[in-house]
Amino acid sequence: MSPLLSRKSKASTPLDGVDVVLADLDGVVYAGPNAIPHAVESLNKVAESIRVGYITNNASRTDASVAEHLTELGLHVAPSDVVTSPQAAVRLLGEHVPAGSTVLVVGGDGLVSELEKGGYTVTRSADDSPAAVLQGFAPHVSWSDLAEAAFALHPREDGVEIPWIATNTDWTIPQARGIAPGNGTLVSAVHTAVGRLATVAGKPETPIFDEAKIRFESTSPLFIGDRLDTDILGANRAGIPSVLVLTGVDKAKHVLAADKHSRPTFIVDDLRQLHEAYPVTRMSRDNSEATVGDAVVRIVGNDVVVVRDGARRIDLLRAACAAIWASGRAIYGFNVPEHLYS
Repeated sequence: MSPLLSRKSKASTPLDGVDVVLADLDGVVYAGPNAIPHAVESLNKVAESIRVGYITNNASRTDASVAEHLTELGLHVAPSDVVTSPQAAVRLLGEHVPAGSTVLVVGGDGLVSELEKGGYTVTRSADDSPAAVLQGFAPHVSWSDLAEAAFALHPREDGVEIPWIATNTDWTIPQARGIAPGNGTLVSAVHTAVGRLATVAGKPETPIFDEAKIRFESTSPLFIGDRLDTDILGANRAGIPSVLVLTGVDKAKHVLAADKHSRPTFIVDDLRQLHEAYPVTRMSRDNSEATVGDAVVRIVGNDVVVVRDGARRIDLLRAACAAIWASGRAIYGFNVPEHLYS
């Protein structure tokens, strides 16, 4: 049960009992080339007592280049601390085609590097009769790349369809200038052309989380993400407690509306709150009212009523989420005060 809906009597931090913290990158640690405020110092503080690993759906870079970037930002990261969707995708690929096979790649160095480590031959042309297609994000991916994937994925004369694995299907990716199209948009373009779906290795599917748990030999991980539809949904599917940090894609209005599969265990404004006691959520006997800290929110008919704002906006959001989620009803049936999400 999420702490947002629990009746625990004692507050603890999100880090209590955790043996590894797994952090997403885009929207959690950085946006574009720049660190998100408070992320680096907060994660370095975590690393003083708990191992920290980094998980990324971005397939355009190698684990070494990601580690170098994070180190430049002030973190202490080795390539082995970085779990990428290409790594998970190549592990998944091995279940479908043997090492030594020719694989058509749509993507960048991150994919090529992992495929070559796995013993595969890389091609960019459907004319080379690839045994599979592996697709990931890179800024230079063009129409020609997508077309080659489509040519390879159409059924052959004998009716055989080769495997198609996508590193991830994030619709968007945070950049310094704003939100840009992600790999999901590119995968969707190929899907439209070929009329079939890719097998996905990255979030919100579980292979990338399985890779991380194996890598870090973890039994009690905690995952931090900024997106409900990939990060939090994926962690929930993998059975991993999660933190939604509001520094990336999803904001208050999105978490208020989260469906039962995409609800985080914890909600924080920024990563400094990992180290703070997470306030207990107290629910009324009929589950219509939630109190977090000194913030109180009640469901009255179709109205979400703020009984008391409290001293901290994050506690008000936590209380509102708890009340709405406990109702078992979709947010679209409620009248929600604008200041809960503005």
